[in-house]
Amino acid sequence: MGEMFQIIAFYEFKDLTAIGELTSMRGQLKDAFVATGARGTIIIAVEGYNGMVCGTQDQIKDFIARIERVLHTHLSFKSSFHETAPFRKIDVKIKPEIVTLKQPVNIELGAGTHVPAQEWNEIISDPGTLVLDARNDYEYQSGTFRGAINPGVTKFSDLPAFVAENLDPEEHKRVAMFCTGGIRCEKFAPYLKQIGFEEVYQLEGGILKYLEEARPSETLWQGECFVFDERITVSADLRKGTQSDLSQRRANMKKSGEQPGQ
Repeated sequence: MGEMFQIIAFYEFKDLTAIGELTSMRGQLKDAFVATGARGTIIIAVEGYNGMVCGTQDQIKDFIARIERVLHTHLSFKSSFHETAPFRKIDVKIKPEIVTLKQPVNIELGAGTHVPAQEWNEIISDPGTLVLDARNDYEYQSGTFRGAINPGVTKFSDLPAFVAENLDPEEHKRVAMFCTGGIRCEKFAPYLKQIGFEEVYQLEGGILKYLEEARPSETLWQGECFVFDERITVSADLRKGTQSDLSQRRANMKKSGEQPGQ
């Protein structure tokens, strides 16, 4: 077997305009891809950056060093491995948001809401905790945490409407949420605080970090985790999963009029 490819997922909320001009930054990030041979996608916006990149371990090591200089940061990332490269193209995009919520959010309100993987089981096992899966319906169907609520949304920007219709700060005193790599919760935890929910928790590093650190005998994760690359899903040991692409199946069902669950 040849060398395994390393896949890293990373993000950070920070004011990139304090570093420089976004168009220039995009060019420097593309140069880092070309120079190292790494492949993947990075989204940059005024509010920060968000990326998923693959390459050999040497390529990734070089790539990280280069983009840390571009982004003026120490990169925090989740890592997994696969026999083939799940990304084949280079794409650096400038967008209004690095994850699209379409709601103004004070990210600083998320301070103190992060729960590390080793403390997550205790939080979500408390009967007084409402456990919210902050991902899309097709992601939930691939796997989720025991007892988690499925909002049934098709995109992240639909989640505020679900909360407005189904959750109440007076009734739901403690909310714990999770997503794939943590970025959606980085926006949604402070959003919930902003609209009146007092005790809010988010899984630090998301499902991917939990699977990286949780002991198999103690995990409360059930099923596989949907990832946005050619692997489709990863199993609890972060290897390529066995499930089909439910995102495509559900999109096709919607077009044909078929109802989910049939």
